[in-house]
Amino acid sequence: MTTVSRRATLSPRQLTRTGERSSFVYLERCTVHRDANAITAEDAEGTTHIPSATIGTLLLGPGTRITHQAMSVLGETGAAVCWVGEQGVRYYAGGRALTRSSALAEAQAVQWANVRSRLGVARAMYRLRFPDEDPAGLTRHELLGREGRRVKDCYRTQAARTGVPWRGRRYTPGDFTSGGAVNQAVTAAAQCMYGIAHAVVASLGCSPALGFVHSGHELSFVLDVADLYKTEIGIPLAFDIAAEDQEDVGPRTRRALRDRINETTLLDRCVEDIKGLLLPGGAPAGTVSNDDPDVVTLQSDGGRAVAAGRNYGGGEGYSDVEASW
Repeated sequence: MTTVSRRATLSPRQLTRTGERSSFVYLERCTVHRDANAITAEDAEGTTHIPSATIGTLLLGPGTRITHQAMSVLGETGAAVCWVGEQGVRYYAGGRALTRSSALAEAQAVQWANVRSRLGVARAMYRLRFPDEDPAGLTRHELLGREGRRVKDCYRTQAARTGVPWRGRRYTPGDFTSGGAVNQAVTAAAQCMYGIAHAVVASLGCSPALGFVHSGHELSFVLDVADLYKTEIGIPLAFDIAAEDQEDVGPRTRRALRDRINETTLLDRCVEDIKGLLLPGGAPAGTVSNDDPDVVTLQSDGGRAVAAGRNYGGGEGYSDVEASW
């Protein structure tokens, strides 16, 4: 077997596109290592091989250890890595983007930097969540008020549908068991969605920090994206889990959410939604791909990009390596 240092770095065309990956894989009480371009999970029952390029998010539960080589291949393939606990989940770290292009990151920055376009994206996000309402002309304060009322209505509707008593959202950071079963399920679903949204945002090369609804946090855009599917997927599923049984709500919610995401091809939809929100004119259907050009250019006047790897001082052209020094 060749050493890790001699293995070629995977190109975007060799990587599994975001929408075709497993939403997340949960491991606990095992050692995670690397074997070629797969990761291995070794415990008392044996060793399981998992192709790293098929993972969207790797959730590492209690009792897990992970090697440097495993993190290396996960970083190469763009998989997000989360360390999670028995009392809920929380995102801690992630891999690099699946794309080499900065197009979406630049589009996000342009939309975010202008106050009007930033509000326009926030309205578009509201429209994605609640297509029966037109948020055109609403201020930010009005958007927040309407969103709050719609979420409260969703909780009441799901409580009536499932017969689960609902007395309001209760969650104390760091204390997963402070709320009842349905609140625990809502928390578990929300935190899993944050990890998945972070994986998609990172895989597309977007900035997790530049949010259009949320602000002031390193994961503001991640929270924006995860909330797009809160009332459609996360909250209804949480009430379903709580209605089935009050025990082991966290693990059961994670498993059910993973299945629901795969059934609804949510990762594909999430990629399309992000592109539609950030790119001028939206993203045409079926544009989910990581075949972006692996090209470096230099910025010039008038918004014009010129080829990198050249000296523009009037001399001969240099190689990329020479020009970088």
